Formats: sequence, C-alpha cells, structure tokens
Amino acid sequence: MSKKVLVLSASPRKNGNSEILCEQFINGARESGNDIEKIFLGDKIINYCIACDRCRRDGVCVHKDDMASILQKMINADVIVMASPVYFYTMDAQMKTLIDRTVARYTEITNKDFYLIATAADVNKAMLERTFDGFRGFMDCLPGAKEKGIIYGVGAWQRGDIKESKAMKEAYIMGKSV
Repeated sequence: MSKKVLVLSASPRKNGNSEILCEQFINGARESGNDIEKIFLGDKIINYCIACDRCRRDGVCVHKDDMASILQKMINADVIVMASPVYFYTMDAQMKTLIDRTVARYTEITNKDFYLIATAADVNKAMLERTFDGFRGFMDCLPGAKEKGIIYGVGAWQRGDIKESKAMKEAYIMGKSV
C-alpha cells in the first residue's frame, strides 16, 4: 500500500550530508511505491514563534510565511522523515524553528510514522543523542506518533563525507521498508 512520505530536510546546504541521506531514504521509499515529497527547509521562509498565542484562539499563526503549507503537508502525510545536521550536540535552527511553529496545529499531526536522520562530524554516536531526544520530545506531543527508525550519520564533516559511511545503505534500506 502506497504511503504519503514527507521528508523534511533541515540541512542549510544543498547536497549536505543529511540531505544526501534523505535522498538515499527517498530512493528506497520510492522503489517501494510510495508517494514522496521532500521539503528543503533552507528554501523556505519560516519565522520564529513569537509566543503571541493568536494560534491558540483560532488555529492560525500571525506569520504569513511558508509554515502554514508545510504544516498542512505534515498533517496530510502518513510518514514524516526529519533530517538535521548536528551543531553543538543538537538539531540545527531550521529544524527547531519548524518544530516550534507546529504549535498552531500540532494536535492534528496524528498517527504518523517517523524516521529520524542526524549527521555529525564526530564519529561518536552519542553526539547525536540530544538531537534524537529533541525529535522524540516533539513526537511525544503528537497523538499516535511512532518512531520507526533512526540513522546515525557520523564522521561527516565536509560535504559528501557521508557517502563513505554505512549510513548510506541504512538510509536506503530504511526507506525501502516504509
């Protein structure tokens, strides 16, 4: 059965290491017959949440940016892939800003399967744990969210370093399993 897969790539650089792993995941998921959409957050305008609480009154954010359409796609998806490079032991600002901005309608992001991808220069997988903890904290707020898999993209400092890692095959296989 074909699923709607939404890939949220927070790499600030095109063809960065986390972006490369997204593509591997997409290749596997597409081969399994799924409907794939990837959003490169670096191409989008997503303003910071200003805690004005307007969304609590009517479910609409005061910002008129790209987040409303991204949030609707998250609500409509069956599967959400969240990918981020790790900076100073956590996800990058693009991904954190996206998560914060889901507040207007996060309770509508229900019963989703989540796949998580993180990349870091260090070879120690522990460096990525805070990022995965951050993703899990977000998922804990979503009704029926299920973590289906994680990819540790370690040892990737320069653009393209990840191509030499076992994470490439893992991302493809994980995508194929959707």
